[in-house]
Amino acid sequence: MEYLTLLVSGILVGVAVAAPIGPVNLICIRRTLKYGAVNGFASGSGAALGDGVFATIAAFGVTAAIAFVKTHSFWLQVLGGLFLIGLGIRTWLAHPHLDDSLPENALGDLLPVIGTTFFLTITNPATMLGFMAIFGGIAGFTVGSEDYGRALLLVASVVAGSALWWALLTGFVGFFRNRMSDRMLEIINHVSAGLIILFGLGVSGRVLWERFL
Repeated sequence: MEYLTLLVSGILVGVAVAAPIGPVNLICIRRTLKYGAVNGFASGSGAALGDGVFATIAAFGVTAAIAFVKTHSFWLQVLGGLFLIGLGIRTWLAHPHLDDSLPENALGDLLPVIGTTFFLTITNPATMLGFMAIFGGIAGFTVGSEDYGRALLLVASVVAGSALWWALLTGFVGFFRNRMSDRMLEIINHVSAGLIILFGLGVSGRVLWERFL
């Protein structure tokens, strides 16, 4: 059950960090509209790899700082929950447009696009800070292991969650390929924002329940 909880938590983290509509999401949406869902998903895989890099840094950093996490786990989890709630609200209030995306890569080779989404992900300081804050919310799941098995599982599940988001997003856009509009994009944004806020409330509610009740 503990490992199942860790797996589900990692997947939710992966979805939460990938879901907000930004440059990478818009690149994937635009390429899906132009080339199809498979191409769009392949474009998003670069972002999933970038999320894996951040997840590795955050997970093993938390694991190596067991004493610190044990001492400050309550506030780390509260911070993670509040960050998610704030991120969700910010995402809800955003008004993305398809025309805001980066220019299309005209080359048939996907490697430049994958490299672009990977670079955009790893060079975004907000993503790194977000990972550290969110991982603080589930830090307790990685504490107490003498090996790195839990951290490895968490990293793998985060990458899986990120990939799941790209599969869902590009599949949805591909299905409505001929009918996508800014309004549909805003609906996607609101759905992702709602999921992020619910996850943040879940993290905060769990730690407050354990602390005071």
